[in-house]
Amino acid sequence: MGYKLASRREKQEDTFVKVGSAVVGGSLLTMIAGPCAIENREQYLQVAVDLKNAGVQMLRGGAFKPRTSPYDFQGLAAEGLDILAEAHRVTGLPVVTEVLDTRDVETVVKYADVLQVGSRNMQNFALLKEVGRSNGPVLLKRGLAATIDEWLMAAEYIMAEGNSQVIMCERGIRTFETHTRNTLDISAIPALKQLSHLPVIVDPSHAAGKWEMVAPLAKASVAAGADGLLIEVHPCPDDAICDGGQSLTMVNFSGLMKELVPIAKAVGRECRCNAEHLVKKNAI
Repeated sequence: MGYKLASRREKQEDTFVKVGSAVVGGSLLTMIAGPCAIENREQYLQVAVDLKNAGVQMLRGGAFKPRTSPYDFQGLAAEGLDILAEAHRVTGLPVVTEVLDTRDVETVVKYADVLQVGSRNMQNFALLKEVGRSNGPVLLKRGLAATIDEWLMAAEYIMAEGNSQVIMCERGIRTFETHTRNTLDISAIPALKQLSHLPVIVDPSHAAGKWEMVAPLAKASVAAGADGLLIEVHPCPDDAICDGGQSLTMVNFSGLMKELVPIAKAVGRECRCNAEHLVKKNAI
């Protein structure tokens, strides 16, 4: 076995990752939401406040964006990190953002509560070691075509540096199917629960690539035992700089939160949503 520290054999009880006031892996379903990329200060702060009011536990937002084309928007970098820090001060919510380069880890960790290692970097072993040495929570996304064992061995690289605060994130894998952006591997959730003690969340936005499919995939993920969800929310998806097609509006996200409540309850979890806020938002 290429992984020991991440294995259920090594540690029988589930690992809970504490991030500020949030706990990933506990009875409360952890909701992480926000735009794919931080585009400007005013927009991000407004979304952050709305998401807090809706009941999310953490904010997401990319300051550094890995893009397939070198000509696409790459993120606001340092300015984006400053906006993230301000959103944290305004809402009190922990923030999650991606780090792409070993040289940026020391800087990003000063602003972010959770370092995200994206799909393209799942086997960037130098980066895995560096975020492992950061000793803070790490959200590790599954690679585009990674097996579950390869994914767990990537987690092992982080844990071997002394950092056990790893959150696994299923975000869909590349298959022959082209109707969706990726193929969400629902079976990865119970498989990881059997093989590992680490918490598992799901990113249905990147799996689907289509906003209409995000809610059904999110519900299926919770029913399958996911500890949380990572969802892209944008105030005006049609105008988003990146990934607008897979982003929910605030109204749609609020509706999803409400629909998740009974599903979470059915599998022994709690999903907190602000009913009063939902009414106000859906009335707009």
